[in-house]
Amino acid sequence: MTVICWFRRVLRLDDHPALVAAAKDGPVIPLVILDPAEARAHPASAQRQAMALQGLADGLQAQGSRLIVRRGDPATVLAQMIHETGAVAVHGSEGLPFAGDHGLRAAVESAGARLHLHPLADLVPRGSVLTKGGTRFKVFTPFWRALRQTDIAAPLPMPRLSLPTTWPASDAPDWPEARAAMNRGWPVVARHVQAGEAAAHDRLDAFLERITARYAEDRDRPALGDATSGLSDALAVGEISARRIWHRAMNAQDHGRGGLEDFLRELAWREFARDLFHEAPGMDRACWRKEWNDFSWQGDNADAEAWRRGRTGISMVDAGMREMFATGRMHNRVRMITASFLVKHLMIDWRVGLDRFARCLTDWDAASNAMNWQWVAGCGPDASPFFRVFNPETQGSKFDPRRLYRDHWLKEEGARDFARAAPRSWSFDPKDRPAVLVDLDRGRQRALAAYRGFARKEAAAR
Repeated sequence: MTVICWFRRVLRLDDHPALVAAAKDGPVIPLVILDPAEARAHPASAQRQAMALQGLADGLQAQGSRLIVRRGDPATVLAQMIHETGAVAVHGSEGLPFAGDHGLRAAVESAGARLHLHPLADLVPRGSVLTKGGTRFKVFTPFWRALRQTDIAAPLPMPRLSLPTTWPASDAPDWPEARAAMNRGWPVVARHVQAGEAAAHDRLDAFLERITARYAEDRDRPALGDATSGLSDALAVGEISARRIWHRAMNAQDHGRGGLEDFLRELAWREFARDLFHEAPGMDRACWRKEWNDFSWQGDNADAEAWRRGRTGISMVDAGMREMFATGRMHNRVRMITASFLVKHLMIDWRVGLDRFARCLTDWDAASNAMNWQWVAGCGPDASPFFRVFNPETQGSKFDPRRLYRDHWLKEEGARDFARAAPRSWSFDPKDRPAVLVDLDRGRQRALAAYRGFARKEAAAR
């Protein structure tokens, strides 16, 4: 009675609820589906997933099993696999916050099998951390306090897999649509990726050895490459679970390691985003505060294109956009700076920025991306007030005082990496210094004037 375990963006063997359930149900065929539509929408994330496949295949091979890779629409592929293998069940992970059902259950059941979608190995089940009134938290700090008092389930150990008598054919573990979408960027980004479940656990070990009580301060300095865990991309593609990180960090904290309370808050922020996105899955398209849908943001335009290409003339912004394009990552402090500049100094709709990050980040996560952009734009839950406008030059002086980060991406090896990754149509010259796109003070005043007008209109409507 063969079953299929669909490794749906959970590309690991450790703490994998769907895999544990599948192993109890019968001989397991491990399956990864590379969806061309996902590659076109989120190419950097797709590349990161593709790079994780070899580590997953190696882990399965060590158990005597193997990884089956198929390309196509998930519902269609699952139905085909059931017909080919006679599988009686498909075990996978819940789609949110990454995707909806998209007809999966109907396709699987029409093919003659059962579909079991299991919770992701997040810190807590969605909707389980509630206020005293039984509602979801809308503000992070009380959510964090409640989560901190919650027992986090222990990670599940890797199960022993029984094997099917015959194996279906497998496609090559490559994602041509992602390669095409990444274009010249694929080999450049690849040099900045440490892929695989084993590598993720090694990174966690190394981080827990080096973290200090200065973590809260050092994590804001983008030139300090080892100040953070560097695990966001591994979390995003499921090479390691949040529960595994939480329990390992708690153990290190119990043994006297400093700085970990602030690190645990970072995991909790991710959890908070997922909880909100689960309740409002349209949060990546509509303002969470509905009145903000009437705010006078501009749509995509030439200024937005200059921002995308790292040609605003504002050093911290351009450095960040180049880092993201060449590495698939961007330092968290710099993400806030680049986002604030787009939605406030340039007055461009936050969804323009959200879409860019969704295409370029190897650690893209639908929930975190949506909540973080709405936080900066002032239209989300527990958002930063719109009148709080980051000055990117002041931020640069504070968090990159020796210009190590900015010079790397504007003048040194980082600039050359960006030139290798940039489309030829951009005609990028590493020595070129773009003119300043907008005067920072005038841009700030324009944003504040727009906000005052919006606030007056809202007050009159009430």
